[in-house]
Amino acid sequence: MKQKLTVVNAEWIENELILEIEAGTVSGLTAIRQILADSDNLSFIYIAEQNDDYTYISLPETVWTELKKALDGQMRVFASDRNHDRIELAGFHEELGDLIENIRGNSNYGNEMVEKVENIF
Repeated sequence: MKQKLTVVNAEWIENELILEIEAGTVSGLTAIRQILADSDNLSFIYIAEQNDDYTYISLPETVWTELKKALDGQMRVFASDRNHDRIELAGFHEELGDLIENIRGNSNYGNEMVEKVENIF
């Protein structure tokens, strides 16, 4: 069964962006360097896996401003749980950059998603 972890807060610690998840754990997850768009929920989905099963880490619009700063500054990005376990979102800059370029001006993602991405990124 696929697990979904939702980021509820973004915090900078030194030069690293820490994305705090609401519930669940990142312990044992492996980053697979893939980000998808979830137009219905205005979020990006970073995909990780554990034991051949996918875990979706949802990056909602509420943290996009901080994602932009990390992208522009080429800063490391981590997802962290309540136990302070963390996973680096490997490939974040390349994957998010490519996805943003695909979304710009592309109505297939829905007008609201395109508008929000263009305004922030």
